[in-house]
Amino acid sequence: MPKKDKQNAQPETPEKEPQAAAAEEEEKELPPEDKKEEAKAETFTVTREQMEKMEGLAKQLAEEHDQYLRLAAEYDNYRKRTAKEKEGIYANAKIDTIKGMLPVYDNLERGLAQFDAEDDDPHKKGLEMIFNQYKEALTKLGVTPIDCVGKEFDPERHNAVMHIEDESCGENTVVEVLQQGFMLGDKVLRFAIVKVAN
Repeated sequence: MPKKDKQNAQPETPEKEPQAAAAEEEEKELPPEDKKEEAKAETFTVTREQMEKMEGLAKQLAEEHDQYLRLAAEYDNYRKRTAKEKEGIYANAKIDTIKGMLPVYDNLERGLAQFDAEDDDPHKKGLEMIFNQYKEALTKLGVTPIDCVGKEFDPERHNAVMHIEDESCGENTVVEVLQQGFMLGDKVLRFAIVKVAN
């Protein structure tokens, strides 16, 4: 068995020998002074001034990084705030526009009330068509009429201007709508003006 080890070891040695020989030749070629300079080049010393300068630069870098993070957070807050303000401006403009259109609804409703229920007048039919189209437009904008008649009086949606004694109706029940109220989502655009039974 020792013979086999020698045989296996022999092929490996010739491969290693040329590399080792080349390294030894390089070391022999360099004079001792060059070896010292090479060692100095690999290691460097830092003076106190350089160390203080590096610490100052590190501190400055940390401050600038902190300033950058604050600026990024401030910009993010600004972006969110302006988006929210933009939404608020749009919502307020929409509400103001719809409120300006509600008197037209009242006038169309009053105009239709002038005709008899059985009246077959073409003007009535035209007015009904316009009124229905107008109601559809309000519905598309998210506007809904406040349902009142037969409901209990709700001060958050109704404005009572008259009280009547009527025992056939329950107490605090809305018996008549004098002016239709409207909501946009869950916000009251206009309170319904109602007559309430006591």
